[in-house]
Amino acid sequence: MLETAMSMVRRSEKLVYISSGSSLDLNNGRDRQRPHRHNNLSCVRDRGTRQERFMSSLQPDLVLTEAHRHVLIVTINRPGARNSIDQATTEAIERAMDRLDDTEELFAGVITGAGGTFCAGADLKSVTRGEKRVGTTRGVFGLLNRAPRKPLIAAVEGFAVGGGFELCLACDLIVAAETARFGLPEVRLNLVATGGALFRLPRRMPYHLAMELALTAEFRDAAFFHRWGVVNRVVPSGQALNAALELAESLEANGPTAVAATKQIICSSVSWSSEEEAWRAQERIAATVDSKDSAEGLAAFAEKRKPVWRRRR
Repeated sequence: MLETAMSMVRRSEKLVYISSGSSLDLNNGRDRQRPHRHNNLSCVRDRGTRQERFMSSLQPDLVLTEAHRHVLIVTINRPGARNSIDQATTEAIERAMDRLDDTEELFAGVITGAGGTFCAGADLKSVTRGEKRVGTTRGVFGLLNRAPRKPLIAAVEGFAVGGGFELCLACDLIVAAETARFGLPEVRLNLVATGGALFRLPRRMPYHLAMELALTAEFRDAAFFHRWGVVNRVVPSGQALNAALELAESLEANGPTAVAATKQIICSSVSWSSEEEAWRAQERIAATVDSKDSAEGLAAFAEKRKPVWRRRR
């Protein structure tokens, strides 16, 4: 898969796409950087290696995680590259998703981007450098093939394009700023969006509209996707994260294992071939709900009080 990792430059009415993190001369399309020449090549390589290690130690974390009460905030932290995703960022996102699933005190996750952009997809600069993409347990971007068991909300500011849009579609809920823009520009480069959008999007909005978006590569705003049920909530610019946290906290009152089982049933239902299979599979998944928490929920209802879930004390 090659998700587009694009930042957008508007010149009059024409859109020109530039690989995220790259420094390209728009006049000749070549990278401005020039190779450094030195007679002692081994000395240069050694010095370069030491310098790279030193600079790496100074770089901020590619993905930031913060526990906000029972919600894990995951922030893609590459604003200088439009939060495009390379191999190291993929691995960091996967670690964050593992933390969400493995920590009983965490009930839900919110994923967002630093610097006013959600995510511009794959880091094409790293691809042109020849970086090899190694598969992870959760697949592309550490998330697209296997999302966490717990609810995951995308908080979108700015652009969510190419693989960034596919990242949103891998989430359970999407909260977007009114200025957010979504799209799949891959076909403009004769590439195919293989991060899930081409089969997930037609399930969430009318077929012909999904087809139009994929074939024209046009970007649309949050209001458009909210109108067709892809985006859950549209909020003022700069408020996506706060609104996503409010949404996550509204889920928090519910039983954690029941929420996880409910998500699993809905996500799994697309692969069930018959209603008979659906009834059997649903019963099997529902049986995984914690019985003590279920008893607590019923007792709290009878006693007209808030439940205290065993899994989140």
